[in-house]
Amino acid sequence: MYSFSIPPRFALTLLAGLLQTVYAHAADDAADASAGPTQTVEIKSTLNTASSSAPSKGSLDARSALSEVSDQFVRDFTSPVADYSQVLQMAPGMFSYSSNGVGLGDNKTTIRGLSDGNSVIAFDGIPFNDTNGVSHHAWVFFPSQFTGGAVIDRSPGSAATIGQATYGGSINLLSRDLDSTQRTSATGSYGTWNTKLVGLEHATGQFGPNGSSNLLINAQKMKSDGYQTYNKQKRDAASLKYRYQLSDDTAITLFSSWLNLTNNTPAIKGVTRANVEQGNYNTLLSGDPTKGNYWGFNFYDISTAFNYLGVTSNLGGGWKLEDKAYVYRYWNKQNYNNSTTVISSSSAVDKLNSYLTKGNLLRLRQESSLGVLRTGVWYDYAKSFRYQIPSDPRTWVNQAAPNFSETYQTTTVQPYVEYEFHVTPALSITPGVKYASYKQDFRHLQDNGGAVGPLGGVYNKTTGVITGGAPFIDNSVKYTDTLPSLDMHYQIAPTWTAYAQIARGDQIPSTGVFDTLGAKVGMVPKATKSTTTQAGTVWQSDKWNLSADIYRIRLDSPYSSSPDPVTGEPVYFLNGKEISQGVETEGTVMLGSGFSLYANATVGTTKYDTGKWVAGAPADTETLSLNYQHAGWNGGVFVKRVGKVYADNGSTHEAFGIDPVTLANLFVNYRLKNPMPFAKLAKLQLGVNNLFNRHSIVDVAAAGTKTSSSAAPSPADLLTVLPERSVSATLTIDF
Repeated sequence: MYSFSIPPRFALTLLAGLLQTVYAHAADDAADASAGPTQTVEIKSTLNTASSSAPSKGSLDARSALSEVSDQFVRDFTSPVADYSQVLQMAPGMFSYSSNGVGLGDNKTTIRGLSDGNSVIAFDGIPFNDTNGVSHHAWVFFPSQFTGGAVIDRSPGSAATIGQATYGGSINLLSRDLDSTQRTSATGSYGTWNTKLVGLEHATGQFGPNGSSNLLINAQKMKSDGYQTYNKQKRDAASLKYRYQLSDDTAITLFSSWLNLTNNTPAIKGVTRANVEQGNYNTLLSGDPTKGNYWGFNFYDISTAFNYLGVTSNLGGGWKLEDKAYVYRYWNKQNYNNSTTVISSSSAVDKLNSYLTKGNLLRLRQESSLGVLRTGVWYDYAKSFRYQIPSDPRTWVNQAAPNFSETYQTTTVQPYVEYEFHVTPALSITPGVKYASYKQDFRHLQDNGGAVGPLGGVYNKTTGVITGGAPFIDNSVKYTDTLPSLDMHYQIAPTWTAYAQIARGDQIPSTGVFDTLGAKVGMVPKATKSTTTQAGTVWQSDKWNLSADIYRIRLDSPYSSSPDPVTGEPVYFLNGKEISQGVETEGTVMLGSGFSLYANATVGTTKYDTGKWVAGAPADTETLSLNYQHAGWNGGVFVKRVGKVYADNGSTHEAFGIDPVTLANLFVNYRLKNPMPFAKLAKLQLGVNNLFNRHSIVDVAAAGTKTSSSAAPSPADLLTVLPERSVSATLTIDF
C-alpha cells in the first residue's frame, strides 16, 4: 500500500532546497537592499505589488505555516451573499462546498485534510463554536460583509493560541477596518435562483473631539429560492463596529452583530444516487404535502448574536495590554420530518440547539532588549439547552417523552506564557506553555431511550409516556492538558525569513460522552491531542511573494466505546493514531500590465496508522488565479482543484472513492468615480460561481445501505453534488 512519509533528513534537505530556490530569485533584491540582513524591513503595500495583489499570502513575521487572506479578496472576489467559508477558499489545503449555492447552506471547511470540528475558528481573536462539539456554522455567523479578511494558521499555533480545538489549526476572521472619511454605501444584487440582496452601510469616518470616534454600521437583507428544490433561504443581518481613542495610549473597541436565518433545509441534505444518475442534481424536497419530504415539514429558524468590548493600552515600560470581554448566542430552532416517505404522529422531530457563551480574553505583552514576554488567560463559560422530541409534522404536536433533553455548562480556562528570546538581531526562539482546563456539568432529563433512557421509569412506546423513575440525572467531567510549544524565526535577509516549529494541540470531546443508558460511563475519554512539526520560509519583494513549508502532524484518532465486562458500562478508547504530512506552497507574481498570477498547492497524506485514508482528506489540492487590476477595472479567474478523497460507510474506511473536483469562479469589477453629482463612487460587479457548470460529486452524505460502497453502490446513497453555474450582478454606490 502506498504511504507518504517524510524522514527528518529528507525534510531538512527539501527545505534547504526551497530556501536555495527562493534565494536564487532574491539575490538581486537582497544585494540592493539598503538595510542589513539583521534588520526587519516593513514591506509597504501599494496597489502594484505582489503582496497587495495576493488573494492569500505568507507573512515575513510568521512563526508557523500561516496565510493572510486580504480584505480586497473579500470585497471583490466573493459573492455578495457569501459566508465566511468563501473567504477561506484561497489558502493552501482549504476547501468547502455548498450544495444549495454559495452562502445558501451550512457548509464546513476542511484544512489539511482535517474537518471543520478539528480547528479553532475565531473572530477578532475570540473563538466561537458549538458547545456539544467543536463545530461551526458558516451560514449564520459573519457573512462576507462583516468580514475584513482572515489569518489562517495551519498548526496548533504557539502557547498563546487559545480555543477548544487547537488540534488541527486556527482561523482568525477579522472585522472590517474603519474608514478615515465619511461614506454611505447602498448595495443591490440579483442573481441565479432569484437570489436578491439589498444592503446599506454607513461609515462615519473620524468624528468627535480630535477625531477620537469612528463608527461602521452594516445592514442587509437576502432572499433566495436556492439551487435545490424548495430549499429557500431568507437572511437578515446587521453589524456595528465602534472605536474610541481614549488617549494616545488607550483605545476602546465595541463590536456587535446580529443575524436571523429562516429556510427550508431538511436534516437529510443529500441527493439520492438514483436522482444523480438521471441528471437530477437538485431534487431535495417536494411540494406535495402527502409526501414525507414535503418542504412544509422541514424548516429552520436560527438567530445568532456576537458582541465584544475590547481595550488596548500601552502601559509604559514596554508593557501593552489587550482585553476583550464578550458574549455570543446561538439559537437554532429546527423542525424536520425524519423520513422521506413516512408521515406519522412521531415521524418528525422538534429540535432545539441553543447556547449562550460569555468570556474574557486578557493578553499582556512586554518588550525589552532581551525579547518579548507574552502572557494571558482565556476564560469562557457557556450555558446550553438542547432537546429533540418526536412530533407529528402535520400538526407539530409533540410526544411526551423526548429523544433527549439536556442542559449543561462548559467552563474553559486557558492561561499561557511564552517568551520570544532575541538570541541575535536576526534569530528569535520562542518556548511557551499553555494549561487547558475544560469542565462540563450535565443535567439529562429522562427520555425514551435516545440518550440516557427513562432513568428507572417505564417508557410506553404506544403513548410515548414515561411512568416513574428519576426525572433527571446529573454528571460532571473535567479534562486538563498541558500544551507546550517551541518555535524559531530567522531573518535571512530583509525580505526573506524562515521558521521551524513544534507544538501540541488538543480538542475537547463531544458532550455525547454521557449519552448512554443511565448516563453511566465506566471510563470517560480524555481530550484528543496532536503534535505538529513543521518548517518553512517566506520571501517577499515588489514582484514576488512566495512561501513554502513542510509539515508532519501526529493525531489521536476519534474515540470508540465498548461495554465493561463487569459493569456493562461503556469504556471509551482511542481508535489509534492518524498521521497528516505533506508539503505546501503559495505565491503571487506580478506579470505586468496590471496582471498578477497566484498559485498554491498542498501535496500529502492524512491516514490512520492502519494505512487507510481519513474520510474527506485529499492527496492534493491546488489553486490557480489570474488577476487583473488597471484603472477602474479589477477582475480575476479562480480555479480550485481538490484531489481524490474517500468517504466511510459506517465502520468501513475507504468505502467510497470520490474523484477529483475542479471548481472555477470568475469576478469582474468596474469602479467609476463621481458617476453622478450626488455619488462619490459606483462599483459594478459581475460574479460567476462554478464557471464551467460542473455537477461533480463531492461527498457521500449517507450510505443507502450498510454494505453500500463504490464497488456496490446503492440508489439510496445520499450524495453531495456541486450546484449548477450561478451568476450575480451587484451595484454599489457610495455617497
